[in-house]
Amino acid sequence: MLLRILQALLTLIVRWLTGPRAPQQIPPGAAPPQPLRPDVVRVEYAPRIDGDPDPGEVVWTWVAFEDDPAQGKDRPVLIVGRRRDQLACVALTSKRHERTPQVELGVGPWDRDGRVSYAKVDRLIDVAPTSVRREGAVLDRARFDRVVAALRQAHGAVIHG
Repeated sequence: MLLRILQALLTLIVRWLTGPRAPQQIPPGAAPPQPLRPDVVRVEYAPRIDGDPDPGEVVWTWVAFEDDPAQGKDRPVLIVGRRRDQLACVALTSKRHERTPQVELGVGPWDRDGRVSYAKVDRLIDVAPTSVRREGAVLDRARFDRVVAALRQAHGAVIHG
């Protein structure tokens, strides 16, 4: 406890002595960094089984049907990143559809019946972190990367990172 207080005090003294930082100048000829468009997904792989939904995890949440957003069902989704303050996800299904872009994930603990699952990469779903019902599992990095590659192919510049 005393160590934390001393560290905080030392930090305050250093900040007081050095003053505010000058804003960084953009080098001549360099373009200023552009903020991401609001529709861009920031892809990241950062699963942590800690009770909070994180990219790289399969979680359960309510997903609206495409043809009738007033209806939907509770289903597993893979969190692939973030878009604004939402989790960017793709729905998982146990049904293979030949005409819908999907990535086979195989079997995982998110399906209690042990069925093969597929990530539906034709549709990105924004999910509020507070609407996630429960964590299902961590998807390994290799399968996560296959889903992201398929998302890039399906959605192009909307996938960043």
